[in-house]
Amino acid sequence: MTRYIDYQTPSDFGGYQPWNYPSEPRFGRDEVEDQKLVARFLQAVAYIGLDDSTDAFDVLYSKYSLRHSLRLYRFYKKATGRSGSDRVPESSDPDFLEMLQYYSQDALPGLTYVDGMKFFLDTMKKADPNWFSKYCEEIRMDTEVNQSGKLESATDKGYPDNQTIPAENGNSSSTWNLRFPEGLATVSLYDQWFAPPVSGPCPRGRYKHGAAVTDDKMYIYGGVYNGCRLDDLQVLDLKSWTWTRVEVKASPDGSFASHSLIAWEGDKLLAVGHHVKDPLGIMQVKVFDLQTCSWSTLKIYGKPPVSRDGYSATLMGVSLIIFGGQDAKQSFSNNLHILDLETMNWGKVDTLGVPPSPRSDHVAAIHADRYFFVFGGCSHATCFNDLHVLDLQNKEWSRPAQKGEIPSPRAGHAGVTVGELWFIFGGGDHKRGVSQSVVLNMSTLVWSVIKRVQGFASLAREGLTSVLGSYNGEDVLVFFGGYDGQYTNQVK
Repeated sequence: MTRYIDYQTPSDFGGYQPWNYPSEPRFGRDEVEDQKLVARFLQAVAYIGLDDSTDAFDVLYSKYSLRHSLRLYRFYKKATGRSGSDRVPESSDPDFLEMLQYYSQDALPGLTYVDGMKFFLDTMKKADPNWFSKYCEEIRMDTEVNQSGKLESATDKGYPDNQTIPAENGNSSSTWNLRFPEGLATVSLYDQWFAPPVSGPCPRGRYKHGAAVTDDKMYIYGGVYNGCRLDDLQVLDLKSWTWTRVEVKASPDGSFASHSLIAWEGDKLLAVGHHVKDPLGIMQVKVFDLQTCSWSTLKIYGKPPVSRDGYSATLMGVSLIIFGGQDAKQSFSNNLHILDLETMNWGKVDTLGVPPSPRSDHVAAIHADRYFFVFGGCSHATCFNDLHVLDLQNKEWSRPAQKGEIPSPRAGHAGVTVGELWFIFGGGDHKRGVSQSVVLNMSTLVWSVIKRVQGFASLAREGLTSVLGSYNGEDVLVFFGGYDGQYTNQVK
């Protein structure tokens, strides 16, 4: 029969501190890293099998050594806000009482629950070095597509629905909604998030690439990796979530980055413009025929805009609206050009009212086949969070009053519309990535902040793409790539 020892977690341990703990909470100093830390901590908790219904120490001691179990238990308590009397099984280990006293220390000055998570994960690396790879394999095996095609989430398989982590003042007002791994099936304000079970050879990580959807397939073209421009064309089947590299029979001249990829006429992709170093370079339009798997350059009429980086290209009917950007001379623009895709004729649009200030790396959208929206972007020293609307009938700019939770300034973000809703994700503010994701109701001009989805902290990146696709008969937003200190090839 197992004998247990009751002990009271001490609030002090004679002033001895075996580690140098941070003297202030980490949150607010590097929020993105903390979000990743919380996500990884909850993944470790799920891997071990800890929850409110289990005796945490018994679970730990059934898997790990006494020393590791006591240390993990101590940091688990700190990370989850547990305190008070505990019961641990008596051990014949001659050092048991010493270890019990040493590892049960809980309330050292300056130790926050985020630090508790950090030290918990550090201990896991020693107790179970390959835990994360084993955990991901378990999730891969448990994430199945049933005969109806419905993706089963981690919750369907019995994993924790969400975890509540105490705020720094000790209450439980901060709720972190996570599922595993890395955002698998995390519920947000708008329906459900999931990390699809992607297979096939993944493309190289990149940013400032182009993305477009046609026939339930997402095409990725070009982009930048480690300063090098890419020229590959990749396709992700949104039914099977399988990557394939398209074997191109005839390639365009050079590689592409900072361009737009537009699905056109059902069996074609248009690559519009890309940044070149020649200050006299102009925007070109290349077409990829999905039937022949070959590129060609379209003959364009009129006076095209100069080549530029960070512009927006927005399709309305047969008109492609180009706004803003930064040219090879590092000059920012607020000019508006339209390419008629039937006549392939360029035209510059003269407007009334006060246009947005010159900028690049903004997003733009069309509402009700009449209103052209521009949000955010940057100049050399400033990032914007302003909203501008152009009435395409009378060609007049306005700056309407915004309502709701107005987003923080950002540039390099991604936007996609679903009906009258404009979803905006990612970007940066010249200092760090922006983790706040927002949605604008373009009819009411009311902003809402999407409930924080910690598994998606990695969307705080620049140069990612977002597209609207269809999966199992439902609309899905699909994100790819971007840069947040490293180039990613993740699909979200």
